[in-house]
Order: sequence, then structure tokens, then C-alpha cells
Amino acid sequence: MDTSLTDKAVIFATKAHSGTPRKGTQMPYITHPMEAMAIVATMTDRQELLAAAALHDVVEDTPVTLEELRHEFGDEVAEWVFYETSPSEEETTWYERKQANIDRLAAAPLEAKMVAIGDKLSNLRAIVRDYRRLGDALWCRFNAPQGGKDVAWYYRGLGEALKDLAGTQPYEEYMSLVDRLSFCQ
Repeated sequence: MDTSLTDKAVIFATKAHSGTPRKGTQMPYITHPMEAMAIVATMTDRQELLAAAALHDVVEDTPVTLEELRHEFGDEVAEWVFYETSPSEEETTWYERKQANIDRLAAAPLEAKMVAIGDKLSNLRAIVRDYRRLGDALWCRFNAPQGGKDVAWYYRGLGEALKDLAGTQPYEEYMSLVDRLSFCQ
């Protein structure tokens, strides 16, 4: 198996996120894209999808542009990363950005949904784990106006948008964790 594209993506993402911790933690940020990639790898060995999972946050969270990604990794990878990139915070409210993400993923190709479930499942695992440790103080990490209630709304909406993946292990785990977000209400 030729893993050169995935290897290149891991190195690129590691450099792009270098020195950045995961929000509210001292954990290196790169652990999140690597977990997202591992989740996607349970559904496919397609290198472009694994590369997109590794790169899914570089446009949103670093100075890297979508055009740079397209140049380095090709149109498919750039397109799938685009579906994971939120609009600028200055342009819209939290609700508008989150609803736009839900709508974009609902209309996305299956491959983009696979990348998204890797990202969102990794995030949900962290939320549930950190809630056990921090309780309601966790919601200070989020810009959601109503804290946990809004976070739960968003992840339920994403679950609906990603329902084409029903029957896969990542989707089933995701929906199980969404059900556990009832502690947010």
C-alpha cells in the first residue's frame, strides 16, 4: 500500500498545528486530527480520505489556505477539508455558523461525511471525557451562548446531517455519545 499521501498529510498537519494545544488543555493539537484519521481508517483505507482527516482543521485553525492545500494535496482532499471549514466568526452569529455547518454537511458527498464523522466523533469523545472531569465548567470553552444546551443542539443536528453513515461503527458510537449529551440540558 502506498501511504505517501497520508504520510505527507500527517507531516503537513503536524507542522501547521505545531505549538498549539487542544482548546482548554495542554494536549498537543495534532492528537485530534490523528484521532479523526484513525476513526476514518475504520471505514476506509483510501489515502485521500485519510489525508483529508489529518488536514481537516488546517484551513480553519492555521494560516494555511484552501488553495495551498489544493496545490499540495489535490482537488479531492481540498474539497473534503472545505466541508469541515466554518465560515469566519466575524461574518455570522454562533447559531448561523453552526447551522451552516449542519446544512453544508447534509448536502456533502459521502466522502466528506466520512471525514466529518472522524472530526465530530473525536470532539464528542473529548467533550464526554472532559465533562466527567470538569462538569459544567467545560462549557466555558465553547462560544455557544447557552453552553451545553447549544452544544447538544449542534451535535444532534450534525448527527442528522451525517445519517448516510448509519450502520458504521463511528456513526453508531457518535449517536450513542449524542444521546449522552442529555446531561447538558
